[in-house]
Formats: sequence, structure tokens, C-alpha cells
Amino acid sequence: MLREGLLHSPYSPTEVRILYELAHRDGLTAALLARELGLDPAYLSRILAKFEDGGLLERVRSEADGRARILRLTDKGRATFEPLDRRSREEVAQWLAELDEAQQQQLLEAMRTIEGLLDKSHGLKYAEPFYLREPQPGDLGWIVHRQAVLYHQEYGWDESYEALVAEIVSDFVKNYDPARERCWVAERQGEIVGSVFLVKHPDHPQEVAKLRLLYVEPSARGLGLGRRLVQECERFARRAGYKKIALWTNSVLTAARHIYETEGYRLVKEEAHHSFGQDLVGETWEKAL
Repeated sequence: MLREGLLHSPYSPTEVRILYELAHRDGLTAALLARELGLDPAYLSRILAKFEDGGLLERVRSEADGRARILRLTDKGRATFEPLDRRSREEVAQWLAELDEAQQQQLLEAMRTIEGLLDKSHGLKYAEPFYLREPQPGDLGWIVHRQAVLYHQEYGWDESYEALVAEIVSDFVKNYDPARERCWVAERQGEIVGSVFLVKHPDHPQEVAKLRLLYVEPSARGLGLGRRLVQECERFARRAGYKKIALWTNSVLTAARHIYETEGYRLVKEEAHHSFGQDLVGETWEKAL
């Protein structure tokens, strides 16, 4: 970190971090990037101008808000970032290779302790206290487990709900279309704290996306995570060319319903049913894109 150029590159740690964010996230504006990384806007502006002058970055008009400019890496920008990303992984792998499994676990626990103490003492003034990523091996089984446990604890739903979640997740894996479908896993301090799926609607796969299995762990509620997951689904659906997002939920899930309503979804259908060992009212919500 103290070398003049991080990872044997001509870029500072801050510049490499900005390249990392641009390479891994869509829909970033300069204002959002400055806020989440805690950067002075003028300082960030100079870095972005440097990237533009070097052909690494372009600004495109937002489809959702014509006044906003979305930051996007060019092909040259991605070609510049990829070897930095590779070198970073190789350096970490080299450090960890010198430790056995028990020592690696000890290192992770120490890092979590440091992060937890600093977070408790100082808070996260700028960055969101979680980040979104693609699922890794073992994540999907954990999501099935946690949803079954939480919905039983909070609503008394029986094992038939766990079976439904397992079926939805299994179908996602078997029929996954990366251009049109996605799962986001939210992680906080090394722990999974929520997730959501966006899949093709079985009746209208070309025009309608279906939002499924939104959930947030109790420890992460109140951080805006549920809203962020729903917004991520919408951004992806727009880029994938869908005309509408639909979802099915139940009236007892008041927190989720509040998110859908405030994000512009419209309740289009209600129907009483007996499922998961409970008498429920199912609801279909939709949002035009």
C-alpha cells in the first residue's frame, strides 16, 4: 500500500479503488462514488478527468434520469484494471499460502474483530455497511436455510415454505440465463445478511422479469438493504430490456410491501390462500420500466 504505485502500476491506492468500483458496479455517478468512498468531490473530479484523458473512462446519459451521467469503464479501462485485479489476487494468495488452514481462520477472525471494533467506534460515515456480490458455492443452500428459519420464527410458516424456496433456487441454478437473470447476495462483516433473485417470468420471459425471495437478516434491518436489493433488480432489468417487473408476496410481509410501494410498484391482485400452514392473503405487484 505504501508503494508509489499500487500493485506495480502507475496508479495510487485511491485510483485503483475507483477503478475497482467502476469495474464491479453499474449505474455509478460521480456524486454516488464520492459519497460511498468518502472522497472530496473536487479530488474525485480530478481523478475522473485523468481517467477520461487516458481513455479509461466515459460518461453516458442515464436512462432513468437524463440529467445524470453514469460513469463507465471503456474497453481500455477494463484492460487496464484486469491485470491489477489479477495481481491483487495473486499477492493475497501468496500471503495465505504461507499459512495453514487454522492460521488462515485465525487471521480472518482477527480481521473481523478489528473491523467490528472500528465500525462500532466510528461508524460508517459514507459507505454502505454492506456490499452486494454474486453467490458463491454454499451461499444458495444457506439462503434456503435462513429463509426457512426466519419465516418460521417470525410468521410460523412450516417446512412447505422451505420446500418452495429450495425449488425456486434449484430452478434458478438449472435454468440460469446470465444475460437475463441474476442473484445478489448481501454481505456484512463476512456474513450473509440478505439476498434477492431476478428471473424471467415463466409466462412472459421476453418482456417481464420476476423479483423473487427478497429477504434481509434481522441484524441488517434498518440499513436500507432491502431497498437497495430491489433497486439493483430494477437497474439490471432495465439493462436486460425487460418492460416490467412483477412479484408475488403476502400481506403479512409489511416491511417488504412498504419497499415495493415506495419504489413505485402497484398492487394489481389479491387472493386469499392457505399455504405454509397459515391462512394468508397473496398479492401480485408490478412496476412498468
